[in-house]
Amino acid sequence: MHAGFEDNLNKLLTRYDELQALMSSSDAGGKFAQLSKEFSDLGPIVEQIQTLRRTEQELADAEAMAADPEMRALAEEEIHRLKGEVRDQSEKVQLALIPKDEADAKNAILEVRAGTGGEEAALFAASLFRMYERYAARKGWKFEVVDLSETGLGGFKEAIAEITGRNVFARLKFESGVHRVQRVPETEANGRVHTSAATVAVMPEAEDVDIQINPADLRIETMRSQGSGGQHVNKTESAIRITHIPSGFFVKCQENKSQHKNRDRAMSILKARLYDVQRQALDAKRSADRKSQVGSGDRSERIRTYNFPQGRVTEHRINLTLYKIDEVMDGQGLDELVDALTAEDQAAKMAALN
Repeated sequence: MHAGFEDNLNKLLTRYDELQALMSSSDAGGKFAQLSKEFSDLGPIVEQIQTLRRTEQELADAEAMAADPEMRALAEEEIHRLKGEVRDQSEKVQLALIPKDEADAKNAILEVRAGTGGEEAALFAASLFRMYERYAARKGWKFEVVDLSETGLGGFKEAIAEITGRNVFARLKFESGVHRVQRVPETEANGRVHTSAATVAVMPEAEDVDIQINPADLRIETMRSQGSGGQHVNKTESAIRITHIPSGFFVKCQENKSQHKNRDRAMSILKARLYDVQRQALDAKRSADRKSQVGSGDRSERIRTYNFPQGRVTEHRINLTLYKIDEVMDGQGLDELVDALTAEDQAAKMAALN
């Protein structure tokens, strides 16, 4: 490990000792809760650093023992084992030092929209939406449709869902961007391969502490639901449309019979969009660091191609191609892409620390 990395570890250990001293003194006062939280947050990484330091000392002792000809064979075996432990423990410490995305543990709002390609793009958007629905089911997450705008042939012009569960945003945050499909459309009589696209946006669900909205900035309208939905459609004004006047964002929700539930869902999506804008603004400030990372957040970036004739899915950000398109579209194979993207992002962040 280089000197800069060691300096960072020493600073953490020093801060941990400072916090312990402050908490036990009368100077803590009203800051005790804040100090206690910082102390608690540092605890796991400090424990890992201390374990690493003990192993490094054992390695130094074994190397010193190797200077004795009678102990050399035994010492070299111990040195080989301890070097492996130091390497593994160093990697764990570096992973723990990566700045955490506080949104990782949050639920997510998923938005899928048809892009270029007409009806075929809408059909692909529907396929993507169902892919995420199946993936959520495999993860044991709750997948609730908030708004759906269908086409005559079964495609989706726009589809929005609220996904709740454990670490939803952490698993889906790299899905945002342009997804391209190459296949023979159902509407194509000549069997030619067409290229079309759909855009995906995944946003962390915002809480009141994350985003503040002035009620005076909202225009809330009620209307009758439209499209499929049973006998209540067009009979009750349960659909809600909320416009955030300063930003121009608007959200409509009509999937519930309850106007109250539709209003809550629409507000949840609006908060997520405004929170997402804040997060992207912060990301832009860190753009120099993020150029080497996969999570750029650029919604106009083409991130993945689904080629059905060749049975492949290509993830362009990390140059990964899987020849298992059916498994991916079924949600089963999506974890392999997510794991690879997460690993690449962690590696880039670790490199930035060094």
